Amino acid sequence: MKLMKKKGGKGKFRRAIIVLIRNTTWRCGKLERLIIDHLHRKTVGFGKSEMPLNEMLQNFRLTGKKKNEFLDAVKRLERRNIIRILNL
Repeated sequence: MKLMKKKGGKGKFRRAIIVLIRNTTWRCGKLERLIIDHLHRKTVGFGKSEMPLNEMLQNFRLTGKKKNEFLDAVKRLERRNIIRILNL
């Protein structure tokens, strides 16, 4: 008997909010630059630059392999202290 997964999944980023700490794209790849630019452009002038991860995935229209590449780029940005991932 197969076990059905929930639509939201049970990953690390199930209900995460991404917060932009530094607006820098030095030594970043194309996808990482798009993420930073999207965070900066979306919330410029409205206080903190933050956005739920699910909303970003919907805006970029990512599925499958592209979604995994996006999540890897988010992890790299967090490792470099450019963004912070807040899990709820």
